[in-house]
Amino acid sequence: MSEWILGIIGGSGLYNIEGLENKEWISIDSPWGSPSDSILFAEINGIKLRFLPRHGRGHNLTPSDINYRANIDVLKRAGCTDLLSLSAVGSLREDYRPGDFVVIDQFIDRTFARTKTFFDDEIVAHVSMAHPTSNGLMNACEDAIKKSNIDYQRNGTYVVMEGPQFSTLAESNLYRSWKADVIGMTNMPEAKLAREAEIRYASVSMVTDFDCWHPDHENVDVQQVIKVLLGNAEKAKIMIKNLIDNFESHIDPNDPTNNCLDVAIITAPEKRTKETINKLKTVAGRALSR
Repeated sequence: MSEWILGIIGGSGLYNIEGLENKEWISIDSPWGSPSDSILFAEINGIKLRFLPRHGRGHNLTPSDINYRANIDVLKRAGCTDLLSLSAVGSLREDYRPGDFVVIDQFIDRTFARTKTFFDDEIVAHVSMAHPTSNGLMNACEDAIKKSNIDYQRNGTYVVMEGPQFSTLAESNLYRSWKADVIGMTNMPEAKLAREAEIRYASVSMVTDFDCWHPDHENVDVQQVIKVLLGNAEKAKIMIKNLIDNFESHIDPNDPTNNCLDVAIITAPEKRTKETINKLKTVAGRALSR
């Protein structure tokens, strides 16, 4: 790969990034349907960047209504080799406080109403999700967070719930008993689909509240969440600018994501129709052409 391009998927509160150069919102078609929004093509200090607001500009999509397949497909069509997912989360730990950032390394997927694979029609693939985030990109994120003087935690397990309602107290305590660290609604199936598309993926969660388990914060107050969320979004914009400066130096050419489909596709070549191969061309064309 002669060029690395970082894509940013912005979560709640992060719908645009100021200070970018050569900005242009471009609509990209996908065989998987409509993505959340157009892609913002831009540069920072001459380095290319792509940005997609996960819920759409204006936040008009619930977590369950997001077309995750189309989002990942159009980001790859836009040239993205690496993806940073930014999302608002609740904390399941006393020491992960509102305003903190968490560099996620594991997920527990509790969603049930979303399509979770590109390989559900004629061609079957099973990618490994043992380590769902890319360590090199995680290191770049940590360096950028440090440079931005943001309080953070390295490593955390993110429980992905369906939503859009927040947790019951029983659920919140259950997830704490599992030793999960944060809870949100959007990183699955996003991370799974990025892996299937052979795009390196990292997730930085921005804590807005203590969910409902905390005795001093028994109810999630949307107005308080929004207040913290907007502050987190401003910090995230600083972090992104610092990340752009150094992410290429952390890219691991041996990251298993780079060619994970080589050992994942199990459907015999003679059973793969041209129509399905063409539909998968962007996300899996490298592997299917072997």
